[in-house]
Amino acid sequence: MSTHELYTIPAELSTWDVEMAGSARFTWEYDDGRDRMLSLYQKGKDKQWDSVKRIDWDIEVDPYNVLGVPDNTIAIYGTPLWERMGEKQRQEVRLHGAAWQFSQFLHGEQGAMICSARIVESVPDLDSKFYAATQTMDEARHAETYARFLKEKVGLAYPINEHLKALLDSTLSDSRWDMPYLGMQVLIEGLALAAFGVMRDITTKPLPKQILAYVMQDEARHVAFGRMALRDYYKNLSETERREREDFVIEGCYLMRDRLRGRETWEALDLSKQEVDEAMGHVDESDYMRLFRSLLFSRIVPCVKDIGLWSPRLQQAYADMGVLEMAGQNLEALMKQDEEIADKIDAERFTREEAERHEEVTETIAMAAD
Repeated sequence: MSTHELYTIPAELSTWDVEMAGSARFTWEYDDGRDRMLSLYQKGKDKQWDSVKRIDWDIEVDPYNVLGVPDNTIAIYGTPLWERMGEKQRQEVRLHGAAWQFSQFLHGEQGAMICSARIVESVPDLDSKFYAATQTMDEARHAETYARFLKEKVGLAYPINEHLKALLDSTLSDSRWDMPYLGMQVLIEGLALAAFGVMRDITTKPLPKQILAYVMQDEARHVAFGRMALRDYYKNLSETERREREDFVIEGCYLMRDRLRGRETWEALDLSKQEVDEAMGHVDESDYMRLFRSLLFSRIVPCVKDIGLWSPRLQQAYADMGVLEMAGQNLEALMKQDEEIADKIDAERFTREEAERHEEVTETIAMAAD
């Protein structure tokens, strides 16, 4: 089945061409490079995994309850609009919400794959090229995983959201080599990491939990890569250059915030225009959605501060968004936690599978004895 058959809204084109600017840079310096970057590169090689083998695709998924979370996580829950809906329509709300979220994850991962390949091409130092090459493979694996999950388990997909598309366009069409780092590694990956983390921690379903945890294990390294590279480079920026990058961050964060509203999911349901507007009002006012939006900046804000973009103007923009307090998050601790959760899921699965095999062998021996 073609993916285009799954889209709720027809995708504009089968491919999207982005005109890229800038130079492909070769370097003839093959020394060892920075120790921390090479250590990250080694970790990137060591942590490669195969989604076909590591993920238990035999687990069934209810498309009308993909994450197994309470309905109070739905923005319109408890509102007059929700009360007017029958159970069938509420099922569609759950289905479309999950399909939209995982579709944007999928499109973001393809964007990350292209951006990391762009970094390999344009970054001037070899150790960064090495690591970005491992990230390109990671992102390909993530896109493969989310595509399979949507096709085989959810059965519905959405085209790329206009706000995510706009940020990818700005990131890829800029000729400066550091912009794919800033747009992808800091903004898009940072927000994705936080979104994955919220969903990983609240889902009660084993298959999405596996997928989210394993993808996060990779993504935490990717954000660390961006921080490391940009922190070194941004120390030497002029005031004008720094302001240009801060403008890009501010605009990108507003795009990422607006991306979360997901108006197209309500438009795809059997709702009147008045009901769509009513739903969007609840999305903006929902206490849960406000908390969710705030948590999604828990990886971006401290990362932006860490790389040295922290003028009063940028801090005021974060204050206006209500996320300035996220600057105090410990990125190293969050990354360590992401690693541990994925390893724990692996260990629990291994123990369970061993127990199941032992039980099967015991039953076979008992049958033979009888």
